[in-house]
Amino acid sequence: MKALFLGLALLLTCADEPGATPAPKAKGWITRHEGFVEEAKKGGFEVLFQGDSITDGWRNGPAKKIWDDLFAPLKAVNFGISGDRTQHVLWRLQNGEFEGVTLPKVVVLMIGTNNIGQKDNPESPASAIAGVEAILKLIHQKSERTNVLLLTVFPRGQKPDDPLRAKVKEINAGISKLGDDRKTVKVLDIGDKFLEPDGTIAKEVMPDFLHLTAHGYQIWADAIKEPLAELLK
Repeated sequence: MKALFLGLALLLTCADEPGATPAPKAKGWITRHEGFVEEAKKGGFEVLFQGDSITDGWRNGPAKKIWDDLFAPLKAVNFGISGDRTQHVLWRLQNGEFEGVTLPKVVVLMIGTNNIGQKDNPESPASAIAGVEAILKLIHQKSERTNVLLLTVFPRGQKPDDPLRAKVKEINAGISKLGDDRKTVKVLDIGDKFLEPDGTIAKEVMPDFLHLTAHGYQIWADAIKEPLAELLK
């Protein structure tokens, strides 16, 4: 009965905003999703990183070494896909990426920047917030024991007055309210760690003022290792 009510709540949310309406993408994307489904079926992992290109980037270059040193020993897997919005992650989780013999103890989730930042059909911050909320509901509908380390959206745009900064701030104000007293959802805002004292973003951290360098990934890793360890206890 509880699952029924959660499913109904999810459907009602989906009716409100595009970011909370599950949606697939093109063939190449489906192929990557199918690979993740096979990985999910095998199980054996305790931490699932889920998100867009910023999460996807843990696979590449120096970032992979950080991953191998810090997260691989925690039995972590990475299901991030470049370009994803909240609705795409929601669809993937509904369609096999959160199934299997065992489900993760912790999901590390950071998603929403593509809802507002892509030139093709940008959405409102409210759409991203609704999408994150729908993802959380789905995760706990499928697994009440899984904790979520919910990262607020990282800052983007070189200067503090970049229009996207205000939209990111609005998203983060909304998703910061999605934590719960039982600590099954821990919201963590590490955005300031990527900024210079004057609020700008250095190219040494984000060369395009969105995606991370190895130094940026190290900042991310250092910021979450202790909260992640707590959620894994």
